[in-house]
Amino acid sequence: MRVVSIPPPAGPQFEGGAQPPHHPHQGPPGPGPYFPYGPYGPRPPAAVNGVAIAALVFGVLCFLPAVGLVLGVIALLQIKRRGERGKGMAVAGVTLSSLGLVLWTVALVTGGAAAFWEGFREGARSDSVLSLREGDCFTSPGGLEGWTVKAHKVPCADEHDGEVFALVAVPGSDFPGDDSLVELSEDRCYERRSAYVMDGWALPEEIAVYYFAPSEQSWGFGDRSVACVLGQEDGTRFSGSLRSDATTLDAHQLAYLEAAEVLNAALDEVPASDSFDDDVSDDREWAGQVEEAVTEQVRLLRAHTWPEQAREPVDELVADLVEARVAWGRAAGTADPDAYWIREEEAWEATDPSLSITVREALGLATSPPAYDEEVEREPEAGEMEV
Repeated sequence: MRVVSIPPPAGPQFEGGAQPPHHPHQGPPGPGPYFPYGPYGPRPPAAVNGVAIAALVFGVLCFLPAVGLVLGVIALLQIKRRGERGKGMAVAGVTLSSLGLVLWTVALVTGGAAAFWEGFREGARSDSVLSLREGDCFTSPGGLEGWTVKAHKVPCADEHDGEVFALVAVPGSDFPGDDSLVELSEDRCYERRSAYVMDGWALPEEIAVYYFAPSEQSWGFGDRSVACVLGQEDGTRFSGSLRSDATTLDAHQLAYLEAAEVLNAALDEVPASDSFDDDVSDDREWAGQVEEAVTEQVRLLRAHTWPEQAREPVDELVADLVEARVAWGRAAGTADPDAYWIREEEAWEATDPSLSITVREALGLATSPPAYDEEVEREPEAGEMEV
């Protein structure tokens, strides 16, 4: 809320806001003071009706025409009864308010009011996360963890706090509550990241995922989407866009990353397990899904026509993937728990992300595996392995 100070009236002021003492003009020496406006002097002008002034103001602004109309009628009645001035202002207020009421009625019928409200809402959205779209980069006075809705859009080449990589629509017409929004935001934002940053190897290790979800107040203004944002974990600013998708990649890079994503998606579904156990039914089923994913990846790599410098590296990668497919198939067909864990370990070793480095180099993609891939011993975290 903006607080506006009201300046004091012109002229000398006394402590406490009191007006200076009034000394009536003294006439010639005589028995008493002489007042210029007495029973025998000129009559003072009638006061201006304050309600008439208010009616004129509401009529001119056309903000609340019904209020202006009512005030104008009240002013006319008071002026007639009290003999005050301001009849012209009251009449003007009634006329303008009546016209405004007609215009508002027409606007409601034709949808003009909706357009006005949309314009007002868009004005409220400016300079906030509500105004951001996918691909926008912005600075924020409080940073990404400052609980602020202020955001100033800047070119991605400049230093910025965050980059919007997705907008997730929130279903329903009623505010879902903070807990539901947190769950939706965490699930959907991480799902959308791989579509915006297809080349996970190109994403700096210190970049994290943030999101701005609607509040109950912004929901009332029509805010129905979660803004998924990439930003530095330590809160420092960075420059340059992190985007790597169809808008920034060439056809060969895109074909390779799309083929690799098939296997990545299967590896993401690794069964959650805190320790080795005797029940490996879920693990065997998952190993079978990985085998199918490798088969599909090989098919996609063979189907694309690669540039000359990438043909030999791709052929070598395909040969390695065929061996990995066999390894995953063996794991899927092993029922004995001890034997299964040995087969799965062999399959992971066959699915070595470093096998794709020569292909990446030939295609002009990042060639340094993410740190979390290098630290994997038995299995990667979801979304972190790629070949």
